[in-house]
Amino acid sequence: MTSPRLADLTTFRVGGPARDLVEASTESELIDAVRSADADGAPLLVIGGGSNLLIGDQGFDGLVVKDTRTDVSLANHGSCGGLEITATAGMPWDALVDQAVASRWSGFEALSGIPGSTGATPVQNVGAYGAEVKDIVALVRTWDRERQAVTSLPLVKAQFGYRDSMLKRTMTDGPWGPTPRYVVMDVTFHTRMASISAPIRYQQLATALDVELGTRVPITDVRQAVLALRASKGMVLDASDHDTWSAGSFFTNPIVPAGALPEGAPAYATGDEARVKTSAAWLIEQAGFPRGFAVRPDAPASLSTKHTLALTNQGGASADDLLELARVIRGGVADRFGIMLVPEPVLVGATL
Repeated sequence: MTSPRLADLTTFRVGGPARDLVEASTESELIDAVRSADADGAPLLVIGGGSNLLIGDQGFDGLVVKDTRTDVSLANHGSCGGLEITATAGMPWDALVDQAVASRWSGFEALSGIPGSTGATPVQNVGAYGAEVKDIVALVRTWDRERQAVTSLPLVKAQFGYRDSMLKRTMTDGPWGPTPRYVVMDVTFHTRMASISAPIRYQQLATALDVELGTRVPITDVRQAVLALRASKGMVLDASDHDTWSAGSFFTNPIVPAGALPEGAPAYATGDEARVKTSAAWLIEQAGFPRGFAVRPDAPASLSTKHTLALTNQGGASADDLLELARVIRGGVADRFGIMLVPEPVLVGATL
């Protein structure tokens, strides 16, 4: 065991030291590490890609487990082109998407460029450009810390919602932040062989592809367009670009009563006529926070210069710097619109 700086394991590049670190390269090592922490009563933090974490400057006084497994297996089903792909939780998500597109495994392409690990995707039900991971998940295999047993969660039991799942809702609040009941070991996806995408459902992506909504295009074209769109917003990791030293979108798009939607705000259907989803980026901008906003001219934390939904470490920022910026923005939106933005990253040893 070693005691690293957690800043080195997160895309925000902030976070103090961990008391202990285990790098699990097999399923048994992962389970043994989790069981050891639970037996000792030690706080536990499982890290994949570190792209959805904001860890406090004091670090983490417990066991950090980093899943380093990157296995992918494929099972074909019949002659209709259906297949199942199982990836270990530590597999970098975009590496899996790249492999999927190259192999003509459809359904992954619009989720290109999202940082982090495969195991994190069902927890948050990650989504982008009209697609969500729930669209292709068949099974999430976990270690249930309460039952001390392997538990498989099929799609219906995962209870996916907008940036939400049963995995997320069963986390409990501890002194260091949310503590998971379920540790994801691997995820199985159900899809089919196809070189053409599903109908394009997101206007910005359709515009980038120069097609009408509902058009099907080669999945390779979708991946290239999504990567370009994300890069234009600083949402593709680049060590030389401080706008990518972030956790991606810091606030979720709020869902509000239809009658409470601010005038001029974008509105997206939720499946409930009484409630609509609106744009957190629009709210932030209209509340007076432009791209590149910082609480002070010399502050090392700022909004991205490319996209107002990303809080960024512009070099030398601490977790406290980022939290200060988040509080100012959240407070400004609440004062202007009466809407309280909710952070998307998991806060560990930090409070907003």
